[in-house]
Amino acid sequence: MIILRYLLFPFAILYGWITSIRNFLYDRGFFKSYSFDVPVIAVGNLSVGGTGKTPQIEYLIRLLSPNYKIATLSRGYKRKSEGFCIADEHSNSELLGDEPYQMHLKFSDVIVAVDANRKNGIEQLLNHNPKPDVILLDDAYQHRKVKAGFYILLTAYDDLFCDDFMLPTGNLRESRVGAKRANMIIVTKCPKDISEIAQENIKKRIGCKAPVFFSYIDYDEKVYNDLDSKPVTEIKIVDKLLLAGIAKPEPFFRYLQSENDETVVYPDHHHFTEKDIKEINTKQKDLIITTEKDYVRLKTHHLNVPFYYLPIKSSFISDHSNFDNILIDYVGTSTRNR
Repeated sequence: MIILRYLLFPFAILYGWITSIRNFLYDRGFFKSYSFDVPVIAVGNLSVGGTGKTPQIEYLIRLLSPNYKIATLSRGYKRKSEGFCIADEHSNSELLGDEPYQMHLKFSDVIVAVDANRKNGIEQLLNHNPKPDVILLDDAYQHRKVKAGFYILLTAYDDLFCDDFMLPTGNLRESRVGAKRANMIIVTKCPKDISEIAQENIKKRIGCKAPVFFSYIDYDEKVYNDLDSKPVTEIKIVDKLLLAGIAKPEPFFRYLQSENDETVVYPDHHHFTEKDIKEINTKQKDLIITTEKDYVRLKTHHLNVPFYYLPIKSSFISDHSNFDNILIDYVGTSTRNR
């Protein structure tokens, strides 16, 4: 695979050239970007793969929802519906996609919508009753047709965009220069004990004027299903199957895995088939533990043993109050000026 990526280097140059021209045309006004009379916060990345967008969106929901009516808008990756859809009591993961459905189940007061056309999605949300005070765009950093009021760029600690290259040789969706559009950058999935010196070195390598923050994935002390919960300390000693269909499942496995556990990996956003369920049911284990977004796709299937999910959240290494204040100030100022 590595050799193939290097052989495709000319296509990476071509792809980078095309995306750079596209961004140039948007920057100079040849392609129109649409702004809206509501605070719009876009969370995204320059690369493909897991940078922790959903935990960061959830952090923003917890931060802003006490004072504002929040709506989230995403593409709804791998959903089986088309166009604009808004979550209601009849929704499921096939209609919305796994991550939007997860947010719908988790935050009952948040308006959750999906639409590949973010401009149309925002227009639909602004006609919704109740009308949202703030719209959070999930994975919309390259969606230049909408001009968000505030851009949060995520980059993973072990896969920094400044060390990467364009697809298909690397994992970048657009040139590193695109980082200049960010109002702030978050280095996600850091070690909890990352030193201040290491943080400063990363800031220098990133080389952007926007403030840079550092976060880590914080795992819950319990696993849950729709009926009950169990402490992680209790389930760690149980003979279990760990199942994940996410981009980078290794930290999830490390947190839960004991000597006799078995792990099963599926592609990110995998739709479980009856064949998959039959194979899972052949495993001779007492419990199945999965990720939260896998759980919302698995819960409609019959598994032979109890199964639970492990929630995660994004937490800041330090300086979280500064991050919070920047976002609260942006939303407050935008709301007052409407």
